[in-house]
Amino acid sequence: MTIRDVAQAAGVHVSTVSRAFSASHLVKRETRDRVLAIAAELGYQPNETARALTTGRTRNLGLIVSDIANPFYPPLIKAAQAYARVRGYQVFVADTDEDVAAEEELIQTLARQVDGVVLVSPRLANDVIGRLSGELPFVLVNRSVTGLSAVLMDVAHGATLAVEHLAGLGHEHLALVGGPRGSWTSAQMRRAAGRAAADQGVRLDVLGPNRPTQHGGIAATPAVLRTGATGVIAYNDLVAIGLIEGFDDRNVRVPGDISVIGVDDTVAGRLNRPRLTTVAMPTAAAGRTAVDLLIQTVETSGGGPATAQTTLATSLVVRDSTAAPAHPAD
Repeated sequence: MTIRDVAQAAGVHVSTVSRAFSASHLVKRETRDRVLAIAAELGYQPNETARALTTGRTRNLGLIVSDIANPFYPPLIKAAQAYARVRGYQVFVADTDEDVAAEEELIQTLARQVDGVVLVSPRLANDVIGRLSGELPFVLVNRSVTGLSAVLMDVAHGATLAVEHLAGLGHEHLALVGGPRGSWTSAQMRRAAGRAAADQGVRLDVLGPNRPTQHGGIAATPAVLRTGATGVIAYNDLVAIGLIEGFDDRNVRVPGDISVIGVDDTVAGRLNRPRLTTVAMPTAAAGRTAVDLLIQTVETSGGGPATAQTTLATSLVVRDSTAAPAHPAD
């Protein structure tokens, strides 16, 4: 089966079929969808090696995450890979294990093998990200750097909802257990929670930086208890689960003695007991959107489209780990 067979069946020129696979933004959506459907029906597969030699593109994308063991990432990765596959691209996934040096090294290594990179929650400094982006197109997820496209999940809104929820239950003293140093998400949470606490007239103690893991939550438990807070907002679900474990080891009941809110709405939070109240993050949508932006940049001549920034909505999911304080203030 050849490209000419597809063109004849679709009633279009051979060049239109070629663009439908390699530069889909140049083809009307209806035409592209018809061409791709007919190609699939006929069993046509473009010769990627030949195309790479002609276009200078690999049809490969990189996706770098900070910790693939964190249940926040798999839905994003799966959505990104599925969307890329539909668009005729493959995704190489790499894990930095929260190591800044490894992150920079992975970017430099992938630059020789891919057409562009999605960086998810990078820990590198802004100036380093800006310098590395000169080597190939970048799209960032949950990080804002001037001049680069980004997909942001509205964690600030989520942190505000968390503070309002706890204040509405009657909590007057809260703690925020932040994430790792260099985390954009942690910084957004800190600022938004601080503003919301001031608006609600409640006290907020900020603790961190902390490891973004269950062990990080366990380690932060004594510091949280020393604050005397009756409600705590964690950097993510893993930290929240670690806090609950640490409280349980000290016979502190959740939510009887202290309420806990996570961030991400992962499977782990839903399976935990008590089931975790959390800020739901649109991870799958972020993966699809980031890949779409990256492909637009790769396929558009002249260096890609103008810098795009998309913000995705978050929401609060109330479950069993929050309740009114056991001893409300008089």
